[in-house]
Amino acid sequence: MKNNIVMAAASVSFAAVVSCAGQKGDPDGTCTLKDGDVTLTWIQDNAEERLMERTLFPDAPDTLVESLGLQDGIPSTVSVFLAVTPDGMILFDTGLGLPDSRMISSLKALGVEPEDIGYLYLTHFHGDHIGGMVKDGAAVFPEAVVYASREEFDAWMAMPAQKNALVREAMEVYRDRLHFFMPGDTLPCGVLAVGAPGHTPGHTVYRLGQFIVAGDLMHGVALQMGHPEISASYDMDPEEAARTRKIILEYAADSSLVLAGMHFPAPAFIFPE
Repeated sequence: MKNNIVMAAASVSFAAVVSCAGQKGDPDGTCTLKDGDVTLTWIQDNAEERLMERTLFPDAPDTLVESLGLQDGIPSTVSVFLAVTPDGMILFDTGLGLPDSRMISSLKALGVEPEDIGYLYLTHFHGDHIGGMVKDGAAVFPEAVVYASREEFDAWMAMPAQKNALVREAMEVYRDRLHFFMPGDTLPCGVLAVGAPGHTPGHTVYRLGQFIVAGDLMHGVALQMGHPEISASYDMDPEEAARTRKIILEYAADSSLVLAGMHFPAPAFIFPE
């Protein structure tokens, strides 16, 4: 695998940094990139510092973890991404939906109200990705059309009720605005749905211009970037997840794409070298 992608917060020709937390007037826990007439903003949902525990990577040799200084955990986030395009606003995933979640307050700090979101594109159905869709039995994003993988939907609907209660609730609340796609489909606003199975059966990453919204491609960037063969215990099919990770990382590197990951450490973008 080519390992020529690096974490950075500096502008590159095709994805200039517009603003990042720490600059005057920018909300904490956000960073905005621009590619042509599209902007993509990282929004950190978790309020407290987040580390992925070393035990979540059981196949990682202790010697490797120690050499990388990751014994105490791997820096991470729970994040969502807001895309502003000429054809509408897209929110990729919706975070945890906890009382201290920062997604809604961060959107408002950016001048975006929940009703402004035209589309919800879901990478998969784990609770830290769909938890913010519903509150008190009602849609948090009252105008949003939801797009989800047909494979992901079918797999979760086949699970026992104790495992898919949150999924069933969210899908029911948005049922009149729910659309399914297959890998390779092009969605509204010119977004390409790319199948990335392994983490879950229908896990999907999305390409929008020079961006790849990578979902849960990596849970521990500091470990998995150089060792994509190592999967997290969250991955439903670890071997397939590893194969997918290698393919997507190669694709991103060869195409000079910016990766945006829901569990990447702040500012949650990986730029090509």
